[in-house]
Amino acid sequence: MNAVGIDVSKGKSMVAVMRPFGEVVASPFEVGHTASELKKLAGFLKSLNGETRVIMEYTGRYFQPIAYFLHKEGLFVSVINAILVHDYGARTLRRGKTDKKDAIKLANYALDRWIDLVEYHPEEDVRQTLKTYNRQYNQYMKLKVMLKNNLIALLDQTIPGVNTFFSSPPRQDGHEKWIDFAMKFWHCECITELSEKIFKERYLKWCQKNGYQYNAKKAEDIYVEACGHVNTLPKNDCTKLLVTQAIHQLNTVSETLSVIMGEMRRLSAMLPEYSVVMAMHGVGDSLGPQLMAEIGDVRRFYCKKALVAFAGLDSPPYQSGSFEAQSRSISKRGSPLLRKALFQVMSCILRSSTGEEPVFQYLDKKRSEGKHFYIYMMAGANKFLRIYYARTKEYLDRLEAA
Repeated sequence: MNAVGIDVSKGKSMVAVMRPFGEVVASPFEVGHTASELKKLAGFLKSLNGETRVIMEYTGRYFQPIAYFLHKEGLFVSVINAILVHDYGARTLRRGKTDKKDAIKLANYALDRWIDLVEYHPEEDVRQTLKTYNRQYNQYMKLKVMLKNNLIALLDQTIPGVNTFFSSPPRQDGHEKWIDFAMKFWHCECITELSEKIFKERYLKWCQKNGYQYNAKKAEDIYVEACGHVNTLPKNDCTKLLVTQAIHQLNTVSETLSVIMGEMRRLSAMLPEYSVVMAMHGVGDSLGPQLMAEIGDVRRFYCKKALVAFAGLDSPPYQSGSFEAQSRSISKRGSPLLRKALFQVMSCILRSSTGEEPVFQYLDKKRSEGKHFYIYMMAGANKFLRIYYARTKEYLDRLEAA
């Protein structure tokens, strides 16, 4: 038995090889994440007598090059959650931490959990790319929310309430009507210095040029609204620069999000479970690809409870002596992006369900019992995940058998 502990960091790793009873096969040594050094490491590990198993922690994307390379070389590789190793082997009061100590700790953990180690298998290219797109989508979405809030705060000083003038949904390219309107009429005086007739004519031309629907009544309401506002920033080139640059940044991010989501839809359509997931109530063109990106292949979960735990929606028991907790919080030791997508699915189900859908009935039941909003939303997400697991796994197993 050769347990290889690899403490991964960016661009390099610390490797230690241990055998039972504390026998040190190789003291901790450093390996770079280059093809030549990884080739040498793989050759050294394959030359050891006995069965060899490699263990490392999930560390963002840093572990992927070395895990993929060693797996490709035919070695047994196991990648585990860092929480499992964090408190393992704490047999000293001194709280020292070095890469060498961590590599030895990982190797000893592998020896103790030898038969429980799960072998690492790289994700399919489509699934891995889809997940990367989803992570980028969420990063850009955070940036969009920040930029939109900044723009609204800025426009409240030049043309207050412009973000409430229109209720049109975003276009396919990510543009929103009120934002494009603010690019043209960025200050109250851009409207009030014109007569109502001339403003309506210019607004009509703007709608025709940008592909928006014209409404004469809406134009009158905007003119009246603009005349009643008091702005705090003057109408000059400095103010115009601030507003237009903020709008340019927001539109750029919105266009990027639209492109990323288009690619996510294309990639998700290549997955075998696409038709099953998209047929589920509450899942649309946006949330469907996000769910498939974060869940991945459901066949890697041995049961539906494992998928629920992966999402961090499980409620671990808490009991000591005669005490047993009756109300427990979800663990949240899972994917926050998956929980976010599930929360949005629950919101869609509550808004659009006719009452016949089982998840809606479950949500409505918990809501009628007086449960807190977050409690019944997470309970519904739990039920949704179990249905997702059952339907997709059954479909994939049937495809595989055929």
